[in-house]
Amino acid sequence: MDSVGVVLAMLLAVIGSGYLVRMLPFGVPLPLVQIGLGAVISGVFGHGVTLDPEIFFLLFLPPLLFLDGWRIPKVGLFRDKGTILELALGLVVFTVVGAGFLIHWLVPAIPLAVAFALAAIVAPTDPVAVSAITARIHVPHRLMHILEGESLLNDASGLVCFRFAVAAAMTGAFSLASASVTFLWVALAGIACGVAITVAVSFVQRVVGQRFGEEPGSPILVNLLLPFGAYLAAEHLEASGILAAVAAGVTMSYVELSGRALATTRIRRTVVWDTVQFSLNGVMFVLLGEQLPEIIERALRYAGPEAALTPWTLFGIALLISLALILLRLVWVWVSLRLTLLNARLQGQKVYKPNFRLVLATSLAGVRGAITMAGVLTLPLALPSGAAFPARDLVIFFASAVIIVSLVVASVGLPRVLRGLEVPEETTEAAQEDLARHNAAIAAIAAIERVGHTHLGESENADIHASAVDHVRGVYEHRLGGTTGASEPSRIRIAEQAEREYRLAALQAERQAILELTHQRKVSDDIARKLLREIDLVEARYR
Repeated sequence: MDSVGVVLAMLLAVIGSGYLVRMLPFGVPLPLVQIGLGAVISGVFGHGVTLDPEIFFLLFLPPLLFLDGWRIPKVGLFRDKGTILELALGLVVFTVVGAGFLIHWLVPAIPLAVAFALAAIVAPTDPVAVSAITARIHVPHRLMHILEGESLLNDASGLVCFRFAVAAAMTGAFSLASASVTFLWVALAGIACGVAITVAVSFVQRVVGQRFGEEPGSPILVNLLLPFGAYLAAEHLEASGILAAVAAGVTMSYVELSGRALATTRIRRTVVWDTVQFSLNGVMFVLLGEQLPEIIERALRYAGPEAALTPWTLFGIALLISLALILLRLVWVWVSLRLTLLNARLQGQKVYKPNFRLVLATSLAGVRGAITMAGVLTLPLALPSGAAFPARDLVIFFASAVIIVSLVVASVGLPRVLRGLEVPEETTEAAQEDLARHNAAIAAIAAIERVGHTHLGESENADIHASAVDHVRGVYEHRLGGTTGASEPSRIRIAEQAEREYRLAALQAERQAILELTHQRKVSDDIARKLLREIDLVEARYR
């Protein structure tokens, strides 16, 4: 019951952190608040939650990586694929090598393979933590797309490098040729497994649903289980379950474009996944805070005469590692940007030379979070010989310190670096939205006319159908600016914004009227819930 109480307390802390971060008079990143509440829970209960590392990895990572792959904008991902790959693959390797040697030099008690493992697990960035920090400031959309794409891929590359480094620490041997072949199998088989399982499950679900029907909650439950299925299947084949979960999410985004899911299913599924994402990320940071006192205590206990470290030296080294990661990221971003601009000039392309503050913002935005925390806790407790895993407590402490320092540095530095920063506006997204709305409205009008002709020939109720056709067609013609031709996009957007305001006001009035009738017992609860659900679905279009 004590463990159950701790888990419930952590969930309550996640809920309370969302309110507390809004009550504070100054801006504090949500993850930092959750870490603080976790430390409070540890002080109250007096002990931490003990989880098996493999179970911990399975519970938290597959759904988070699946959701990252599902929701990332694919257009931005492919448009900036060069920059994203430079950050997600090149920067990870650069960080592992540079930070790995630095860590081993700073703390010789940490073997080189273990130092590489620590560098690999702190290499991946966390877009959720960045979003929490930048919630109150404007971040250029293209920069956010690049950061999201980077985090999608560097989660996988960093964790794969982490596993190779841990394997080298466990066996005491490392072969580059063998690791390269293994990496190809792990990556390609993992990606293929994620794609195959998503396509197969979606196909079976569609066939069975069309033939026998399905319960309303079944598609959502299948969707929740999909990342775990992809992860476990890939791990069974000794491939990367991490890449399988990512590939399953990317594939799911394309499966969703088939449009077979009902509107109500999509709305409910989005709400469920938002809750899962918020809960898992929140629990991760609360768990970090809850284990932080014990992590510090173990690290200080380890930093005795054998390791030749004092407590102040330990905290100083943690700060140096964190600052070195920022510097390595800054160097890589600056050099890769210069090479990209040079290549564009050689090809005769027109290039935009970004302000150095944008480069600095990209470097500061390398915030570590849930993935780092989940990965470092999976370090083995012992070597195959039965001896304790070398410097495990120190590695966990340094990884935890990197998370906290990166959050603090980003929360303090990013708002100041981005304030007043001007970058060229992206017009492609607005143009694509205008094109999609225009073509959708034309297709809708054609469908209205086609269906209307089938009913207008009927003698009975022909006037009712004609009125309904005129009303619905008028809505879409208004969207087109009164004609099926082109209209000024800015005026159309102003009209849509005005319509949104009026619609929301009308829907709120409808809802209030129904609630008043329910309170007066003139309408039953069942009817009220049905009508309120209809209003909620309509309102979801305008939110």
